[in-house]
Amino acid sequence: MDGRLFFISAGEQSGDNAAAKLAEAISQKDDNITFIGLGGKRLAQLGQIQLADPDDLSVIGFWEVARRFFFFWKLMKKCVAEIKLRKPDAVILIDYPGFNLRLARKIKKLNITIVYYISPQIWAWGKKRLDEIRELVDMMLPILPFEEKFYKDANIKCQYVGHYLLEDIPNELIASEIPQNGHLALLPGSRKQEIERMLPVMIRTAKEFHKNTRLKVVIAGISGKTDYQKYINTQDADFISVEYDNSRNVIYNSQLVLTASGTATLETGIIGRPMVVIYKTGFLTYQIAKRLIELDKIALINLVLDEKVVPELIQNDASVDNILSLLLQLYSDKEKYLLMKSKLDKVKNLLGDGKASQNAADIILNYIR
Repeated sequence: MDGRLFFISAGEQSGDNAAAKLAEAISQKDDNITFIGLGGKRLAQLGQIQLADPDDLSVIGFWEVARRFFFFWKLMKKCVAEIKLRKPDAVILIDYPGFNLRLARKIKKLNITIVYYISPQIWAWGKKRLDEIRELVDMMLPILPFEEKFYKDANIKCQYVGHYLLEDIPNELIASEIPQNGHLALLPGSRKQEIERMLPVMIRTAKEFHKNTRLKVVIAGISGKTDYQKYINTQDADFISVEYDNSRNVIYNSQLVLTASGTATLETGIIGRPMVVIYKTGFLTYQIAKRLIELDKIALINLVLDEKVVPELIQNDASVDNILSLLLQLYSDKEKYLLMKSKLDKVKNLLGDGKASQNAADIILNYIR
């Protein structure tokens, strides 16, 4: 095959978004590159040869992954076989640590450059994996500011590149003014499991919130993933609408946001909307995770700001009463609302120069040369 070949392994929607921006940046610097591996719609649109259906990759939780052991076992064999056959110039891993670190171990002896772009959150739950990363990964390219020191202290080669969201979110949306007639935005996540666990409590809360405020409610939906209307109908909530595949617009036009934990908290913070963060997972996964996680906050926006700026409700604490109480406090207490807004508007200054993908592409191409 003429030209360069890169294997990109991105198993989730946020990873697909970041990987697609990186692939675009690499292609702009070298237009004779082929991409193969695991990814979602955006990488597919760029021509990535995909080895699995993206919807099959997005699984969270220890038990949930265990139930699909044979699928991932077969997929691993397929990926390793393709890498051995095609001998790519580099393997670029995007988050997704349960799969990607195993893949790195199986291909390390092939003497192919392994780059990790978007660090797995081992600073939260997996510090024992630092030795594994030091052994397996040639270059770590973190996107969160506090990650650089974490890896350098562990003697792992790394360069902070900044966060891709600053180049992915239009400038006019960043730290923007609150609209006068903004709605309550519901962001239940992108994975089917997340939506099933969090959307029902979000809608029940939104119904009570609407009774108190008369605010309209908009769900940031994803086409083909979920029958959102079914959830709305169970609560007889005709004041709730769904806007598909445009979460940034849903956030931008909102006054308040109720969001699942994850990248969406950073997106909401960058756009500058006060929020409440919730997270629910399976019982077994939660029991394991709470014994592993060493942080006093889980929302990315709070981690980046190094302060619990936005409230977090996890597992059983994410009840209708608790969520509603926090949303109504923000809605009615102007001082608290504006203080949160002012702190969120600072996050853009902590996430690099707005050229994360270009920075990462330069480092990767220079490294393999």
